[in-house]
Parts: sequence; C-alpha cells; structure tokens
Amino acid sequence: MSWLWLIIIIIAYLFSWIRIVKQYERRVVFTWGKYVGILKPGFRFVWPIIQTSQEVDIREKAVDVPSQEAMTKDNVSCIINAVIYYKIKEDQVDRAVINVRYLDYAMTQFAQTTMRNIVGQFELDELLAKREEASLKIKEIVDEKSDSWGVDVLSVELKDINIPDDLKRMIGKQAEAEREKRAKIITSEGEVAASENLKKAAEMLAKAPGALHLRTLQSINDISSDQSNTTVWMMPIEVMGAIEGIKNLANKK
Repeated sequence: MSWLWLIIIIIAYLFSWIRIVKQYERRVVFTWGKYVGILKPGFRFVWPIIQTSQEVDIREKAVDVPSQEAMTKDNVSCIINAVIYYKIKEDQVDRAVINVRYLDYAMTQFAQTTMRNIVGQFELDELLAKREEASLKIKEIVDEKSDSWGVDVLSVELKDINIPDDLKRMIGKQAEAEREKRAKIITSEGEVAASENLKKAAEMLAKAPGALHLRTLQSINDISSDQSNTTVWMMPIEVMGAIEGIKNLANKK
C-alpha cells in the first residue's frame, strides 16, 4: 500500500512540472526570480520550486475607458468615454509582465489623461465633426507610451460625447436656423431661374407675330377642359375699339 502512495506522489510531482500552453497564450518563465524565456503553445515543463511562470493572453482586447469630464478649447464642459482595442505583441510578451503591473488598469488611466489633453485642443464643433481625427491622435499617443509594455494599440474609439442639455438646445436651434437659411437660398435661386425663363419666353413671344394670341387660345382651351372651372373672358382693348367703331358707323346710317 505504501508503494502505491509513493507512485501516486511521484506521478503528481511529475504532473506539477507540466504546463499546457494554449494557442492564444504565452508563458513568461522565471528561474529563481530571473527572466529566462517564453513558453510557446503545447506541453511544456517548468521545474517546481526552482521556476515560476506567468500566463499572458495575446488575443485582441477591448478595454473601456470610464466616462470623465473634459474641457474643450472654447471652454465647454463635456463628458466623454472611449474604448481601446489592443493586443500584446508575441515577441514582446515579457515586457507586459516585467515592465508594467496591472496592464489593463495602466492602459485606461493613461488613456483618460490623454483624452483630456486631446479634447482640450478642439473646439466643441470641431470635436463633434472630427471625432475620428481626435481618436487617431489619442491612439498615436497611447501607442507610443505602451510600446515599452509590449502592447500594440489597434484603435481608440470615442463612444460618447455628452454635453449639457441647455447647450444641446442651443445647438439644435442653430442647426434649425441653418436649415431654414439653406431652404430660403434654394427657394430664391429657384425664383431667379423661373424669372429668367419667363423673361426668355416673353422675348420669344414678342418676336413672333400672333404667338401671344396662340398662347392665349391654348390657355383658354386648357382652362375650359374642366367643367368645374369658372372662366372669365378678357377682351383686348383693340377689339373693344373696333366694336365701338362699328356701333358709331351704324348710328350714322
């Protein structure tokens, strides 16, 4: 029975040497506390007591940057938050363990500081219109800082930019006024174009004898096609003069 327990202890001891490293993981190995290498995927052996190892996930991560208050260049207070997408470089896994403690926390804290600084470089209108540009600047700064941690920052996205309610109403009124302005400009341009066309039509009718009378007859025909319309006939002054002349001639006879 004692032999059986001895065999079990030996097998357990041997299994304590084994580390299974998954495809998306790497293990940083230390011998007597000194860094000696990185274990890649598969069955790997680590000497108990003498060696220790720390697991590192090299998959892409998305880390939320908590909401915070920031001041724009034109002194408007706004609440912003973001998300950072990053991954640890395969050939620099040791840096993520040796050079920084609590990597996710360090990334979010540095990103918060960077966001406040970048937002202060934009006026509110610019920040709302150029969100991608602001995100790119934040990414460049965070990527440069985190390079010593073995991190590759893939992107930084500003999710929300919240401003006070009274300022939202002012922006809404400004946008409405801008839309009304554009509508009036379009209407006036249409009226100018219509007047130009009417002018050209009048000039063409004036150059062609009888064209005006033909246009008048055509308009009368269009109006009279609908029986529900009330038609008012207007006689040219020349016709009235001709009728008056005929009447005077008859009276003389």
